[in-house]
Amino acid sequence: MISFRLFLTFLKIGAVSFGGGYGMISLIREEVLSNGWLTEEQLLRFIAVSESTPGPIAVNMATFIGSSQAGFVGALAATFGVVLPSFIVILLIAALLKKVMKYAGVQSVLNGIRPVITGLILGTAFILLLSTVANIQTVHDSALLDWKAGVIFAILTVSATAHAKFRKKPFSPILLLLFSGVMGICFYL
Repeated sequence: MISFRLFLTFLKIGAVSFGGGYGMISLIREEVLSNGWLTEEQLLRFIAVSESTPGPIAVNMATFIGSSQAGFVGALAATFGVVLPSFIVILLIAALLKKVMKYAGVQSVLNGIRPVITGLILGTAFILLLSTVANIQTVHDSALLDWKAGVIFAILTVSATAHAKFRKKPFSPILLLLFSGVMGICFYL
């Protein structure tokens, strides 16, 4: 039955999420923690692994979470659940795109959704930052600074900002991941 619960949970996440995988992280976090499938620390690790493996982050997270809870069948159920709504929407959009996009109401809805997606992504990033650097999991936790994570975050932030300012283009996400991995090895081994 866990596979069916995984399917329904990720179907719900896939159906109500806009903005891609990063917009889904907050919903995935809420569902996974409330169901007791993972701890906050395990979830952070799953996010890191999902980000650094090829493919969409939401699909990777669904696959990893499903696999951790119910093996191969759980991975299939969660992955199918998170992908199915997007697949159906893409089919509908492809069939109706030209007809629907000319309406101002549709464009207004999409314009109204964009700020929410930005807020979800920023809120999730802030929660992950607090959890990683200050070890704050809930509102009642005291900050316990992980100075190594703070230094890595500061170095990455300064490096990415300086690169964007002086080279006039953003730091490659792949190089940023590799750089952070090397720093993680240096600081935590």
